[in-house]
Amino acid sequence: MSEMKLIPYRMDAILDSAKEIPRGVQMVEAQSLWEETDQGEGSVVAVIDTGCQLDHPDLAGRIVGGKNFTKDYDGDPELFDDNNGHGTHVAGTIAAIENEEGVVGVAPKSKLLILKVLDKEGSGTYEAIIDAIKYASEWRGQNNERVRIISMSLGGPEDTPAMEASIKEAIDKGISIVCAAGNEGDGREDTMEFAYPGAYNEVIQVGAIDEGRSLAEFTNTNDQIDLVAPGVNIISTYIEGKYARLSGTSMATPHVAGGLALIIPLVESQFQRSMSESEIFSQLIKRTTPLGHSKVAEGNGLMTLALTKKLEDLFTPYNIHQ
Repeated sequence: MSEMKLIPYRMDAILDSAKEIPRGVQMVEAQSLWEETDQGEGSVVAVIDTGCQLDHPDLAGRIVGGKNFTKDYDGDPELFDDNNGHGTHVAGTIAAIENEEGVVGVAPKSKLLILKVLDKEGSGTYEAIIDAIKYASEWRGQNNERVRIISMSLGGPEDTPAMEASIKEAIDKGISIVCAAGNEGDGREDTMEFAYPGAYNEVIQVGAIDEGRSLAEFTNTNDQIDLVAPGVNIISTYIEGKYARLSGTSMATPHVAGGLALIIPLVESQFQRSMSESEIFSQLIKRTTPLGHSKVAEGNGLMTLALTKKLEDLFTPYNIHQ
């Protein structure tokens, strides 16, 4: 069985400091849901990646646990610090805290379970990923919290039944699994490129757009794309307490994982019950805006978290005057 790897991504810049609400967070309209969801408080996202810089100032108090599934650090399961950079970047897009410094994530009060399955070089085994998915679905926090979202910005060419089975089991337990589409795109919407686990029908597969809402030239197009999110020149946390601008569908994926960390508490409080993964998926897709690209390129469109609120505001005057 071949190795699972980080989907190759582009390093645009490494910065010593930052002080901004990233453009991607603004494009998905995350702030529109911060007040009524308490910034995602109570949501736990498992980040299956290269680990995370545990003491990055922008991630203070976000990390609730983790495990190392690689041979790094002599295979010590307790050591899941990031020695690559990619996982820390993903983590920041989901949950960097709002404190007027550095950057801020889509769901700044959500919590992160850091599962290191990729080593310093960005490589790992399918077996490690399967084990990490199982670990995430069985994990319970001190107050019996559980993982509701898994973010996976990784991919490989092989469709492996064991990995698909582990994904289906997690989804049956009410976990939404968000995966990068891959960066093997050729800039044409009429040719299809597949990377796994993104191409599985059961996962939420995310393609990338740029700040102008155009498709990123590298984003994979295929008949299982569910939606798109910002993935070009994305600023987020990076190892050694720094920040970086990276491009890739790897960067689009955590925008959607963070979005779900806001949507799940919002809709479960509205419906006053726990909701299945398919119900949560339909609530996510209700919050997408078509951009005019083909469906195999953009799926349902750009995640737009304020959309349902805008529609309610639009129709409110009619209700008042009936």
